[in-house]
Amino acid sequence: MKHVKITAFDCPDAWFQALSHIWREGDAFQVGYGSEVTETKKLNLTIEITHPENRPLVSDKAPCDIKYVQGYALEYLWCGEKHEDETYTYGSRLNNPVNQIEEAVKRYAQEQRDRQVTMVIRLPEDIQKTLHARRHEPPCLSLIDTEILDGKMHLTCYFRSWDAYAGLPANIAGLQLFNEAFVKDINRLGNLQLETGKLIFHSKNCHIYQRQFKLVEELLKPKTSEKKPRLAETITGVPEETNKR
Repeated sequence: MKHVKITAFDCPDAWFQALSHIWREGDAFQVGYGSEVTETKKLNLTIEITHPENRPLVSDKAPCDIKYVQGYALEYLWCGEKHEDETYTYGSRLNNPVNQIEEAVKRYAQEQRDRQVTMVIRLPEDIQKTLHARRHEPPCLSLIDTEILDGKMHLTCYFRSWDAYAGLPANIAGLQLFNEAFVKDINRLGNLQLETGKLIFHSKNCHIYQRQFKLVEELLKPKTSEKKPRLAETITGVPEETNKR
């Protein structure tokens, strides 16, 4: 199993670097059970984003845009509502049966040097393949850990499995928006002036699906520049072959 650590400046940089490393160094992994049984390339990956607040949050080459990310952050991370056909969302797990976001805000408003504020999404029951007589897919995002250092809120998140091409750009941008809302609520309640800090991610299986191989290959392909004139042409203004006659 190959483990790679990436340090990226912002969210789009993290996406490009993750795809590049997986494409060039990834282990072949044939999925035997899961949401998609197929061939993949994967890495055990750690990503540190030093300036995730930098805009734009999403590359214009990504298969999602900022409007989608804003909806994702609000509906699937911050709020506790879920649709009838959904067994859960990240937000429903964060809000029920305990509103972990609200409790985290209260704790940090009271004490910023608190190391115990971890918000958990994965539950023990997620080890089961079926729940309530239905096939069950456990959440990819398992936990969001938090810490304040030097006046900044840093998040450390773990994904058990992570779609690097389509999921990662929306997830990291969405979690940055989540952190901005989180810090805003803490500042309001505690009369503080915290800022958002780093985003750090770990995933033992950050992958590219076989159906995405051509898309990733095209995305990472070096862009060819315009053909430069040969030296003889720049000196004489006529092709080299003509100059020899």
